[in-house]
Amino acid sequence: MNKTNSISSIIGASSVGTMIEWYDFYIFGMLSTTLSSKFFPKENPTAALLSTLAIFAAGFIVRPFGALVFGRLGDLVGRKHTFMLTLVLMGGSTFLIGCVPGHETIGIAAPIIVLILRLIQGLALGGEYGGAATYVAEHSSHKNRGFYTSWIQTTATLGLFLALGIILLVKTNMSDARFNSEWGGWRIPFWISILLVGISVYIRMKMKESPLYTELKRTGKTSVNPIAESFKHKANFKMVLLALFGAVMGQGVVWYTGQFYAQNFLETKCYLSFEQSRTILLWGIAFATPFFIFWGWLSDRIGRKWIMMLGMLLAILTYRPIFSSFLEDTNGAAMNIKTETLLKSNSALLNQGKDSVYSWEKNIVYENGMIATVSRADTLAVDLSVREYQDPRVKISYANKILPSQTYWKFVGLVFLLILYVTMVYGPIAAFLVEMFPTKIRYTSMSLPYHIGNGVFGGLVPFIGVLLTTTYPIDPLVGLWYPIGVAFLSLVIGTLYLENRIDKKITD
Repeated sequence: MNKTNSISSIIGASSVGTMIEWYDFYIFGMLSTTLSSKFFPKENPTAALLSTLAIFAAGFIVRPFGALVFGRLGDLVGRKHTFMLTLVLMGGSTFLIGCVPGHETIGIAAPIIVLILRLIQGLALGGEYGGAATYVAEHSSHKNRGFYTSWIQTTATLGLFLALGIILLVKTNMSDARFNSEWGGWRIPFWISILLVGISVYIRMKMKESPLYTELKRTGKTSVNPIAESFKHKANFKMVLLALFGAVMGQGVVWYTGQFYAQNFLETKCYLSFEQSRTILLWGIAFATPFFIFWGWLSDRIGRKWIMMLGMLLAILTYRPIFSSFLEDTNGAAMNIKTETLLKSNSALLNQGKDSVYSWEKNIVYENGMIATVSRADTLAVDLSVREYQDPRVKISYANKILPSQTYWKFVGLVFLLILYVTMVYGPIAAFLVEMFPTKIRYTSMSLPYHIGNGVFGGLVPFIGVLLTTTYPIDPLVGLWYPIGVAFLSLVIGTLYLENRIDKKITD
């Protein structure tokens, strides 16, 4: 194997490109609150946020279709060229999201265009991961496959880390007003994508095709119809279902709970500031990421299955205690009040009586001293005996809690645990999936269960979590029952029916 095609070069080229695709995919979720105010009407911000989260989830839901389209292409024409195409599609659509005018400028066309671009993102990601994981696995020794493919597994979390870091860097170098304006700083992370993609395309153009696929093509043994062979053959379809329900479904909800749901929870239920919640997550990611490699290495020695099952079990047993600790430790935290001025005319203020039926996020302090607690600046509900306030000038106070140093690092430790579970279920799974399917239909067969498990079951965690807490506000932890239930089901099926694979050759 020459220098250009050495295993380190292969892992580097594949990992960088995949990390950039995850970055592109996740900045949408990281900026969901801002995007909801730009691409949807402001009259009902809660509905706007849910609509934005629904568009975010739509990108996940179409990932299985991307897996079918690009998985088939990858099994027919090759791994390298297919995930080059997905990279360009992802980068282009991400850049264009940053160029779409807001709702105030082009009306309903804004969310429609963003939805279309988000769907393209989801389709592209549906083809990227399977190609990168298959490409690395087919270059790897069967004795080190878990270790080598675990580097690909770091890319999703590193992409999230990169997205958080760039957003935080941009936001801390400008005022909130400038960051959140129509053509403000929130667009910069989307625009940066085109530069990152250009670098990755240049790197990947130097790589050669997978040796296993090259040999398959040379001997004329490539699949004529990968989709039919993957899902119409009973034995292979059984493996697809086992991969989905016994491993990837549970892995998906653990992944998104430990990172996305945790961040949302710290901001909306614990009321931590934008900067604190994100730096806590950044530290947790930084400390936990090396464990992707560790679990991948360990899986080459003791097998993949039990590492993944243990990760799911720990998540099931500790999610509610960990998130409960987040709530308890922020009850007595100091409040950091930041006041801004909002122009608003003739706002009807309804006397709702019971604050507990709302999920409060902000306090409004009127110039005459009246105070209202609200879920969004444009959704005004007060527990005062007034029906209307005519003065268009109201002051908005964002009540963010400041954690003392000891509590801050405790939270970093708890988030580290959440992401440690992610590394356990996710680190070995690429090697696990690759080993389940034959070379000629591997791209298609492994991509579909992976993207259903992660894109549908996992990707819906933030949306279902917010929906459940909005519907049943009396229990702030109610959103956790969805990932706990899915992980439990996957744990049972995986424990009973999955094989603990060690040192399996994939030359078939």
